[in-house]
Amino acid sequence: MPYFMYVALQGDDKILTFKMDPDSGKLEPQGELAISGGPAPLAVDPQRRYLYAGRRGSKELSSFSIDQKTAGLSLIGTVPLETDSVYLATDRKGRFLLSAYYEGSMVTVHTIGEDGAVMDPPVQTLPTARGAHSVQTDPSNKFAFVPHIAAGRGPNAIFQFRFDENSGTLSPNDSPRVAPEEELGPRHFCFHPNGNTIYFSNEQGCSVTAYRFDRTAGTLSAFQTISTLPQGYQGDNTCAQIQISPNGRFLYAPNRGHNSIACFTVDRVTDELAPIGQTSSEDMPRVIGLDPQGKFLFAAGHASGRLASYRINNDTGNLEPLEIYPLGERPMWVMIIELPG
Repeated sequence: MPYFMYVALQGDDKILTFKMDPDSGKLEPQGELAISGGPAPLAVDPQRRYLYAGRRGSKELSSFSIDQKTAGLSLIGTVPLETDSVYLATDRKGRFLLSAYYEGSMVTVHTIGEDGAVMDPPVQTLPTARGAHSVQTDPSNKFAFVPHIAAGRGPNAIFQFRFDENSGTLSPNDSPRVAPEEELGPRHFCFHPNGNTIYFSNEQGCSVTAYRFDRTAGTLSAFQTISTLPQGYQGDNTCAQIQISPNGRFLYAPNRGHNSIACFTVDRVTDELAPIGQTSSEDMPRVIGLDPQGKFLFAAGHASGRLASYRINNDTGNLEPLEIYPLGERPMWVMIIELPG
């Protein structure tokens, strides 16, 4: 089955499409779609039939159908937003689209119609706090988490919710939030494939924190925080996205400032992280993406406007640099999907 990559270019008002060779990792441009209003966060439904794009400049949310052979995008709807969305994710059934709003200090839930288009108005608009940077439901589709960054930009906390997959509504969990003791600033997160651990990248802390996930209560408890930077580094830096390999053996988090990808192995028994080191990347690597097999990693430089590709060493987890691809102004999202072809 063919692999395809989408890249959102906020500065150029475009979404680029590439075809990816699953064996070599090489990318072949397939075309570009002009979309005004600064496309940034992207999401696809679980069946990979529809793509959703937040247009941060125009404060809109657009829905596209995905051609199952070519990955071409066709606009099927656009709805207005109160403010600009910084993160999108469908629930695990693909019936609702959840959005986080950094400046809007909230999350929303929109129904996804039978035609795949997001419907207006949202099912729910739920105030949280400034600095809300992402939102996802857990694999059971019963709980959701919304991390908020720190350093005066947010409350330095992860809000914990229950999610009703029938109505699409969120409600505060019995323990409504968990907060790190230090000003770490949780930003994005990913689930270990075993479902027992969730890893959060810390924007201000330049670190990753591993949390035990109580799958009955839907709550988190931290058990490890580990730096993404080399010992002794004193320059400016913040963390952004985070990705774990599909087999759960390796984890990656980009450093914006040190301009590198921090690489970790994941203990097969404890889920604890051990550092492999940092691999140089493009300038300001804001977004990264792994292919469905976990053989390749791609990192886009927000400042350089270029995309670096790496082969993941299956034994060690190290990143082996491959090629550099020109993109354009302010790449904001990298997403790789598999289609039936």
